[in-house]
Amino acid sequence: MAKELKDLTKRADNYSQWYNELVVKADLAEQSAVRGCMVIKPYGYAIWEKMQHELDKMFKQTGVQNAYFPLLIPKSFLSREADHVEGFAKECAVVTHYRLMNDPGGKGVVVDPSARLEEELIIRPTSETIIWNTYRNWINSYRDLPLLINQWANVFRWEMRTRMFLRTAEFLWQEGHTAHATKEEAEAKAIEMLNVYADFAEKYMAVPVIKGIKTPNERFAGALETYTIEAMMQDGKALQSGTSHFLGQNFAKAFDVKFIDKENKLQDVWATSWGVSTRLMGALIMTHSDDNGLVLPPHLAPIQVVIVPVYKTDDQLQLINQVVEPIVNNLRGMGITVKYDNADNKRPGFKFADYELKGVPVRLVLGARDIEAGTIEVMRRDTLEKSSEQLSGIENRVKDLLEEIQQNIFNKALAQRERMTYKVDTWDEFKEQIEKGGFILAHWDGTSETEDKIKEETKATIRCIPLDAVEEEGKCVYSGKPSKRRVIFARNY
Repeated sequence: MAKELKDLTKRADNYSQWYNELVVKADLAEQSAVRGCMVIKPYGYAIWEKMQHELDKMFKQTGVQNAYFPLLIPKSFLSREADHVEGFAKECAVVTHYRLMNDPGGKGVVVDPSARLEEELIIRPTSETIIWNTYRNWINSYRDLPLLINQWANVFRWEMRTRMFLRTAEFLWQEGHTAHATKEEAEAKAIEMLNVYADFAEKYMAVPVIKGIKTPNERFAGALETYTIEAMMQDGKALQSGTSHFLGQNFAKAFDVKFIDKENKLQDVWATSWGVSTRLMGALIMTHSDDNGLVLPPHLAPIQVVIVPVYKTDDQLQLINQVVEPIVNNLRGMGITVKYDNADNKRPGFKFADYELKGVPVRLVLGARDIEAGTIEVMRRDTLEKSSEQLSGIENRVKDLLEEIQQNIFNKALAQRERMTYKVDTWDEFKEQIEKGGFILAHWDGTSETEDKIKEETKATIRCIPLDAVEEEGKCVYSGKPSKRRVIFARNY
């Protein structure tokens, strides 16, 4: 393991390579036999499960219920909403046949040409169409509204350039789809779910985010408004970490979803959709981790505390086991996930390196001499600082330390973002600064033409118009035309 750590590329040398290596060496995921798809390994999946668990609770607190809808979507459904099909057409995988047969020429298994589907099916890139076709059967009256549904699922988008967690052909996510009687209700729900995402990112992931609105160029296909949370990675690039969409009545009209209102009039339903995916795993890795491996926020770490015994004889191990047992029980009683690693097939040094690589927030080391002295060694993963603490009452110290670490890594990420956020007023400044990375606050004239030109010349996109952007008279950094507020530009993943 020490050799593996030594071989981990330094962030400063090649950030992209560091990320790719860390995903594999920390046992989070690996490439699969299917192009662009990954295998999420147990340790990586355990982190996703904790994310899923916390988000699911937060969703349900807003009245959302879980359901499940088909993986396959009739191709005709996708074409009913023009912007939607245009946005996803190039990414769709299409099922055309339903049976294989042995090749008469002896070349193995081939598609049976007689088993072509009457209507081709799309592997869902997102589920608005199949869900709104279903909602037509569920909604008749204002009494059926609001309808607040979420599904945890996988989706498939035929990506040409992939990177584990950040962009894969198949990925895991949740997608919420809500139906409302009024425009105001739907808009409020879209913003409410954006705030849920922001709270989760900051309180659980320890990732500071900026809440904003996407420009028409960056808007979800079929939406009237897209709200986003944007995070900054350590290399200064942005990562879109969650989106919530106000869909208006587009999908209701496309699938003829109407309801009788309180005045007994027939109305089209108003809609939202919102989602986060395993891309959050990428955000977690790239926001906090270091050259020694993962740094995980305690609120999401599969193992929050690991205890490693150091001993020379079986008698010493038995003594340590007796001392550790009540500590483990007490920690678990506090709701803390703890692992006591007294396996004799690995040396303590190997274990130290392994748990450091995997980002376990707190490591406790106990030997026979420590027991005699009434102390225990404590190491915190975020700073790599070691201290000798009193063995008595160590459980409460660990509980406090976990919260300290959670807050510290958030503060560190926030300070990094603030250091790498710049106000820019000229095009020359913009071009120079974008090469250094970070968020650029600059004026924009509000036109898609200017947005396209900036992207073409610098590879920077408008990440969002911040919801808390203040009114400020200025001139567009590119065109010189009038502007009333600054927007956030960055290169992104």
